[in-house]
Amino acid sequence: MPTISGGTLSLADDLTITRMGYGAMQLAGPNVFGPPRDRDEAIAVLREAVEQGVTHIDTSDFYGPTVVNELIRQALHPYPEALQLVTKVGARRGPGGAWLPAQERQDLIDAVHDNLTHLGVDALDVVNLRLHAHDNSPDASIADRFGVLAELQQQGLIRHLGLSDASSAQVTEAQAIAPVVTVQNLYNVANRQDDELVDRCAKENIAYVPFFPLGGFSPLQSDALVSVAAELETSTQQVALAWLLQRSPGIALIPGTSSRAHLRENLAAADLQLPADAIAELDGIGSQR
Repeated sequence: MPTISGGTLSLADDLTITRMGYGAMQLAGPNVFGPPRDRDEAIAVLREAVEQGVTHIDTSDFYGPTVVNELIRQALHPYPEALQLVTKVGARRGPGGAWLPAQERQDLIDAVHDNLTHLGVDALDVVNLRLHAHDNSPDASIADRFGVLAELQQQGLIRHLGLSDASSAQVTEAQAIAPVVTVQNLYNVANRQDDELVDRCAKENIAYVPFFPLGGFSPLQSDALVSVAAELETSTQQVALAWLLQRSPGIALIPGTSSRAHLRENLAAADLQLPADAIAELDGIGSQR
């Protein structure tokens, strides 16, 4: 298996991930709901990601729902030994694809078992507790919810635990219950509210995994981003990903796509070294907001 550029993060004795990973969310239909537009291409994207050396795939049973996990199983099972599947629990899909909280004790237990079933594994490599954004304040206690996952970890159903949409205080609270190996929050060159947490995670050997690294459902728009990309003769998407990799050695990326061509473009961003003047120009995007 080739090794993609960007390096790896060793987060535990049995957990090493490539810093350039792959987010499988976009393999589902529109609004991450229903079947893929092109099932064969979705399967091919997953297989090519692994063939290119990616060992970090992000997923969840509420993508689809169940659709993405079932695609991963079809494409990659039995899984390569080095491959780490990182899933998340704490939400469910309502009629028409609505995103709803699912954070009661039984919700979390059921979600873990659903992920196990649809991925076809006996234990999940990493489970992130997704704190429902609309109901979560930075000071809200997560001890009960995270404690449920810690119990399942002790039962051998989960190897490692993480958080999503979490504040620094919530990371600290979770660490008092069980080790935290990943934090998955909104962060990109234009959304810099987590700067301090990014630095903290690097110091504590926690992978900080930005979701929406390219801006999400509305792509990043910035004159500075366009200017740097034009000067370096590359795409704005590659520049945005390269900036994140150079922002902190503890950042791991999971850009998503349903296209093999776009996957290759994303992975190539790991080879892009931004010069100091370009980084300074890009840093200014966040300070303008």
